[in-house]
Amino acid sequence: MASTVPNVVFKTRVRDESVGGDNPFRWQDVTTDDVFAGKKIVLFALPGAFTPTCSSAHLPGYDARYSEIIDQGVDEVYCLGVNDAFTMYQWAKHLGIKHVKMLPDGNGDFTRGMDMLVKKENLGFGCRSWRYSMLVDDKKIIKLFCEEGKTDNCPDDPFTVSDADTMLDYLKHH
Repeated sequence: MASTVPNVVFKTRVRDESVGGDNPFRWQDVTTDDVFAGKKIVLFALPGAFTPTCSSAHLPGYDARYSEIIDQGVDEVYCLGVNDAFTMYQWAKHLGIKHVKMLPDGNGDFTRGMDMLVKKENLGFGCRSWRYSMLVDDKKIIKLFCEEGKTDNCPDDPFTVSDADTMLDYLKHH
């Protein structure tokens, strides 16, 4: 495991009313430093937007526990997926996510740098992130909760340690 998060540029979309029209968003590059430098961050990564476990438990769980996580001295909570910015935005909107910030890793650069990029060709997904969560302090990885069985084309989707409750328990006791 890397001791620090990889330096990448995330291609994000931000609301900008000056753009006008039905799609008032503009592209904005966000760097690793923008997200992590000088901050305590909880990031959880998952295989894909609109997928069953990600939509029913992983992302909603962190959104529901957001305030409790922030109360433990965390600056922000991010959800990372190897999906484009449009998909991540629409997924959060569809689920009614109020607090967690969506971080699109469309090219998988961050995920590859974390050594968490896996093939999910058995599901027609191409390459995606393995499911994990981590606590990062000023770009240094303090704690990583990685689901067991990381492998290409994994036949199942383990979800036992990267959930919000596990992270919150860790934050409260460390």
